[in-house]
Amino acid sequence: MSTPVPDALLRFESVGVSLEEGRDLLIGVDAVVHGGRITVVAGPSGAGKSTLLRLGDRLEVPTSGRVLFRGVDVAMLDPCRLRRSVGMVFQRPVLFPGTVAENLRVADPAATEARLIAELGRVGLGAEFLDRVGDDLSGGEAQRVCIARTLLTGPEVLLMDEPTSALDPWSRQSIEDLVRVLAAEGLGIMWVTHDHAQMERLADHRVVLRGGRRLPAAEAEQYLREAIGEDQP
Repeated sequence: MSTPVPDALLRFESVGVSLEEGRDLLIGVDAVVHGGRITVVAGPSGAGKSTLLRLGDRLEVPTSGRVLFRGVDVAMLDPCRLRRSVGMVFQRPVLFPGTVAENLRVADPAATEARLIAELGRVGLGAEFLDRVGDDLSGGEAQRVCIARTLLTGPEVLLMDEPTSALDPWSRQSIEDLVRVLAAEGLGIMWVTHDHAQMERLADHRVVLRGGRRLPAAEAEQYLREAIGEDQP
């Protein structure tokens, strides 16, 4: 018996993004992010992957179509409140000057030390990290701190823009494992990657873009087979 798919948290309905000079970055793209599921977006450079992701918390605004969070057009929502519910994790971790604790309190200034320790534990870091500064962290540790900082806002959806592309293989694997745990806890994940094998490892749902359009299922399968073959040494 198949497991029922939960209702969509984030839905992209025929979204398009066009620049003033007439170039189309996205053309009529549909996509859905469900709670407890990982939706992976892949495709070649310039396909519109990051543009699609950024529509999710209004870092970009569609020129056609709409984006819905829990059934409400995000254009009708306060951007700051939306971004607490739909968090973003970027390709390269960005930490502010100061300690890890100070970085975490950017997301929640009232957070107790116990809460900070709990969120660090959630991403696999110990309490001893609270007093460390960003310059002393590895790339993987810094990315985990950024994820913990985002989790402190209590998001229902995480938008992740190639979050492991700058990491070593061990750190990449550990972040992938972490995201599977977060999805199992009920978060909806939308993960952009240029790594086609990573899509195969992570995706509950796949969105393949090329030239700003979403490929139909058969074309997406063919593209991925060819792309994964090209990725092999």
